[in-house]
Amino acid sequence: MRFTDLFAPRQLKFLLIAAPLALACIYYPFFAADRYVSESVVTVRQSNNESSASGLMLSIPGLSTPTLNDTLYLQRYVHSLGLLNKLDKQLHLRDHYEAQKTDPFFRLWGGTSQEWFLEYYRQRVKVTYEDAASLLYIQVEGFDPTFAQKLNKAILEESEQFVNDFSQRISTEQMKFAEGQLQVAQNRLKDAQQKVLAFQREHRLLDPATQAQASNMLTAELQATLARQEADLRTARSYLTENSYQVQALSKQLEATRSQLKVEQTRSISGERNTAINALAAEFQDLKVALGFAEDTYKLSLTALESARIDSIRKVKSLVVIEPPSHPEKAIYPRTFYNLITLLIVCSLLYGIVRLVVATVREHQD
Repeated sequence: MRFTDLFAPRQLKFLLIAAPLALACIYYPFFAADRYVSESVVTVRQSNNESSASGLMLSIPGLSTPTLNDTLYLQRYVHSLGLLNKLDKQLHLRDHYEAQKTDPFFRLWGGTSQEWFLEYYRQRVKVTYEDAASLLYIQVEGFDPTFAQKLNKAILEESEQFVNDFSQRISTEQMKFAEGQLQVAQNRLKDAQQKVLAFQREHRLLDPATQAQASNMLTAELQATLARQEADLRTARSYLTENSYQVQALSKQLEATRSQLKVEQTRSISGERNTAINALAAEFQDLKVALGFAEDTYKLSLTALESARIDSIRKVKSLVVIEPPSHPEKAIYPRTFYNLITLLIVCSLLYGIVRLVVATVREHQD
């Protein structure tokens, strides 16, 4: 008997169609366990901070608008090993999924490893993300409807705690950053103030710019006085002798004015310790600009710290439950009729492929 004779149409129909369907008809009524599904819908939202310092707080990490990452973090957490261990301690997941002894395909076998248990848990807890509305759809399968709802509620409770802790951690980091920036600004302000005071003590000037302005005004006034006195002296000499009292008095006044003008001009150009008053004014102006900048930075840091303190006492991010966990009334799985029809189609396709292969082999043998 040739090898291809073993694959007669009747034998192929039995092996590829009748046998699988018969096994499926035995499995679904007698062995397949009912699986109930509890559904919930959640999302992560961030509180709006409409403060006057919103522009300042942009410099603090973590104060952005709600993003895709927040919801994806939660999705990853729901499938994490840490959450699985917490849920197992609370609800004894292993006991529940191992209790179903009849279903060999969907039960959890006893003594399985942690990694296998995690993979099984991820198959029983499906988390789907909807990009358009940033929603998470959580579907929890259980062999009992009450347990499925209870597990879904526990997942939401732990998820809310995760979001709160994550939000609080961000607020704490904001506070530390704002306090650090305030300390830097405070030190910078004190340093600028000390430089201004040291300058004033060293040069014994309250404000060199004002002093320079007053000196310039005095010089201009002396120059005007000198011009008038020279004119008066020339007038007096036109009709009086050089030895007259009036001419001598005007000459002494003119000499005194010239001497005082020379003193003021020398002070404005060189001054004490060979330091010009204009140069001192320019240096003092730089110190005042640095002091003003340090004061503005200190005010901004105070505002930022206050905003961070307000955010630290409230939940910046929160879990919003759009649809609470449902209590299923009937088992969604297994879909017996759907699965049988699908199996029939697959087996029929497989039967056709095998028949085609066998016909091709026979044709080559002939």
